[in-house]
Amino acid sequence: MAAKGDGAEDYVPKTNKASSEDDKRRKKMVPGGLMKAVVRPGGGESTPSDGDQVIYHCTVRTLEGVVVQSSKSEFGGKGIPVRHVLGKSKMILGLLEGIPTMLKGEVAMFKIKPQLHYGEDDCPIQVSSSFPKDDELHFEIEMIDFFKAKVITDDLGVVKKVIDEGQGWESPREPYEVKVRISAKTGDGKLILSPEQKEPYFFTFGKSEVPKGLEMGIGTMARGEKAVIYVTSQYLSDSPLLHLEEGTEEVHFEVELVHFIQVRDMLGDGRLMKRRIHDGRGEFPMDCPLHDSRLQVHYKGMLLNEEKTVFYDTRVDNDGQPLEFSSGEGLVPEGFEMCVRLMLPGEVALVTCPPDYAYDKFPRPANVPEGAHVIWEIELLGFEMPQDWTGLNFRSIMDEAEKIRSTGNRLFKEGKFELAKAKYEKVLREFNHVNPQDDEEGKEFVNTRNLLHLNVAACYLKMGESRKSIEACNKVLDANPVHVKALYRRGMAYMSAGDFNEARADFKAMTTIDKSSEPDATAALLKLKQKEQELERKARKQFKGLFDKKPGEIADARTEGAEEHEGVVETQTSDGEEEPGADKAREMHESGDASPRTSWFSHFWPTGGRLFTALGLERCSIL
Repeated sequence: MAAKGDGAEDYVPKTNKASSEDDKRRKKMVPGGLMKAVVRPGGGESTPSDGDQVIYHCTVRTLEGVVVQSSKSEFGGKGIPVRHVLGKSKMILGLLEGIPTMLKGEVAMFKIKPQLHYGEDDCPIQVSSSFPKDDELHFEIEMIDFFKAKVITDDLGVVKKVIDEGQGWESPREPYEVKVRISAKTGDGKLILSPEQKEPYFFTFGKSEVPKGLEMGIGTMARGEKAVIYVTSQYLSDSPLLHLEEGTEEVHFEVELVHFIQVRDMLGDGRLMKRRIHDGRGEFPMDCPLHDSRLQVHYKGMLLNEEKTVFYDTRVDNDGQPLEFSSGEGLVPEGFEMCVRLMLPGEVALVTCPPDYAYDKFPRPANVPEGAHVIWEIELLGFEMPQDWTGLNFRSIMDEAEKIRSTGNRLFKEGKFELAKAKYEKVLREFNHVNPQDDEEGKEFVNTRNLLHLNVAACYLKMGESRKSIEACNKVLDANPVHVKALYRRGMAYMSAGDFNEARADFKAMTTIDKSSEPDATAALLKLKQKEQELERKARKQFKGLFDKKPGEIADARTEGAEEHEGVVETQTSDGEEEPGADKAREMHESGDASPRTSWFSHFWPTGGRLFTALGLERCSIL
């Protein structure tokens, strides 16, 4: 409570506060322990409360008037006002209770008994051994300012005061490009950076181009916001912006966040970069295009050269009409689509793209040199969500499924296996909600679903993920163990994974189930044999001389007809998978047996086979 006159007033603690560590300390308050006298009245009606940062000068005297401690330079202090955040900072008990009674600009004298200042048992503030902490003292407090503060670091090393609120919900973060106006003063008021002396400062967030504490504070600001960011020495890292004198204890930065550009490193290596230069509508990422959305964009394509040579502009070269395409169909370069999928309607972005994500794998415009880096300036006008299958009848659903599957097949043939897989998996997800009404519909549905699983398996196989390909095949074989095409596809995946025995079993099972599959099975078995022999030759070469002791040295044993076959003819199936041709298979089948041979040595030393298996030499012969 603030006294309204010049006489000292006894402080009586309130008892209706919630329980906390500070409240436990308040129980030590006794009548006469804290006395307050107003030396100079303050202005206004508000007083500090929890969450406010208070800025004040403090001079401590003995009852005889001898100064023992002060923040003011005229009394031997550093001239830096004290800053505390009520409810957060560690404070002596007398000021914890006394400061919330003060008005802005007020000067008050607090007479405090030792148990309510540094003589308190378990006092959270330490003083030097020469300080008279066991004496009753006068604390003269000049309240300079107080305001609601945003505490940015738990140790209160970085605190922010908002002067003008900004706009929008987003704040800059790594690696955004930021434009700010900055002025700076030391804690004692010395100007060290003037906004009149410098143009707005540009820096990249996360690159240590401004002091660490300043960057942390800017990271909490909205576009257009003005704020003061208070930073203490442990967060005043050296930077190109500011070189501080040694011993600087704190700096107050006055900051206006003029603008920032969202920058996304799409690949994580700095090659494909998306810079948002105009905000879109909605919230990220909920309002971004989904897979299969129909998008409308205007874009300008430029070479990444000094002249920024324009090679295409929809507003000029497309009669002013936007480009329309469906995402996920491989109709635009990969880097272009990756960035558009992370845009909001109305957003304009600048995309810097390397050749392997631009036109190295995509039809290249005549005026774009091979291996050229490009820049796209893209404006997402809008997009249409993919069709909702809810409520469609069975025939409509199957027609939609066939359209998407056909697109997947086209992408597969173009070598875009990830995109093709996404198309097949989209239909499979939709199929989870389909209920055929009769046997005919049920049969068509199951056949299509099986085909899609096998398409997914083919994509995984092309992508080098053999185990996932096997899992996709198993989804068909679990329901239908005699599905010949699934056996073939799984056998190819087993062979790719190096599980030759499992692959051989699947290929042989094909011929017992369906004699018409024998040519394909035979060709697959020959290919399997070639892989085994190739692995065997590599193993002999790798371990040549390992057992080079007489008698019984490792020799380069070849089986008649085991030379590697070349030029296997492959044909394209309707679902996109490449399979061996039957005619060539029969021709190659005549050259040798597809079954493995067992060394005579294994009959005399069975455990030797396991040793060679561990070494990758399961087919080696010891002569």
